[in-house]
Amino acid sequence: MRAPRQSTKETVAGSLLLAHPKLIDPNFRRSVVLMSLHNADGAMGVVLNRPAGKRLAELSGEFALTALAKVPVFRGGPVQPEQLVLAAWQSRPDGFRLHFGIEPSHATELLAENGTHVRAFLGYSGWSAGQLENEMKSSTWVVADVPGDLLSHPQDDSLWRAVLGREGSEWRLLAGEPEDPELN
Repeated sequence: MRAPRQSTKETVAGSLLLAHPKLIDPNFRRSVVLMSLHNADGAMGVVLNRPAGKRLAELSGEFALTALAKVPVFRGGPVQPEQLVLAAWQSRPDGFRLHFGIEPSHATELLAENGTHVRAFLGYSGWSAGQLENEMKSSTWVVADVPGDLLSHPQDDSLWRAVLGREGSEWRLLAGEPEDPELN
């Protein structure tokens, strides 16, 4: 099987990190992480496929009467899980645009624009300087481009299977394995 694709860019910001099938850490098992920052000081992103089963209005009454009331909430990662992070993304003809860590007022403005999706995340995924690079050398992550149809997929465990499967036939085979090998 071919090794996970290593990014040829100096940064994986704006890409997806897909957990390698052998990764068993419950924080990241079969996760899809949208990377918003990656530089010499560290890296940061949010897990896209861990829905919390709530909307912003259920999380906090301050959103109940706003345009953000129905925005879904996800578990963004193990770092500061009580912190609320708002993100918006837009698929445009000139490419994918990410707005990360935005204020509620800016999220409301963006939500009014056609083709904009807003998500709320409790916590985030973070790596200190050099930590992500070491994990990538250990084949912990598969780097993938953000597919144009990312938001058309359910934002749950099936997202990992769908995006990893696009990385080649070997990855498609591994993505299709059951959680419990005895069910194979």
